[in-house]
Amino acid sequence: MAYDEELTDRFREQLGFMDGVSEKNMMGGVCFLYQNHMIGGASRNKNTGERTFMFRVGKDNEQEACERYSAQPLSFTGRKMGGLVEIENDACDNDQLKGLVSLALSFVTQLPPKSEKKKTLKSKK
Repeated sequence: MAYDEELTDRFREQLGFMDGVSEKNMMGGVCFLYQNHMIGGASRNKNTGERTFMFRVGKDNEQEACERYSAQPLSFTGRKMGGLVEIENDACDNDQLKGLVSLALSFVTQLPPKSEKKKTLKSKK
């Protein structure tokens, strides 16, 4: 995956200046987080050039995201990732993007805040 400035800007614009939202480079693209919970992200496949958005809508909202906004369940390495959906940029107009961001926010804003965990190395005994 690769960073796609246009898609990232489109996603960022839908979020506005919401308190608690941050950005993090992940999986070769940019993910947006609310209180350290992933909302979604934007990326471009280096090999195919495919440009996609990904949203964490939660399992209860997955069917609505697929039916109402034409998203597809996210499959990572052939395995379906429950509660995550994706949609190609070319199939995602601004109204769909706004709706999917809203659906993702309705899920992640209900999650309890979590602190950013720092990895520590365990010493060998």
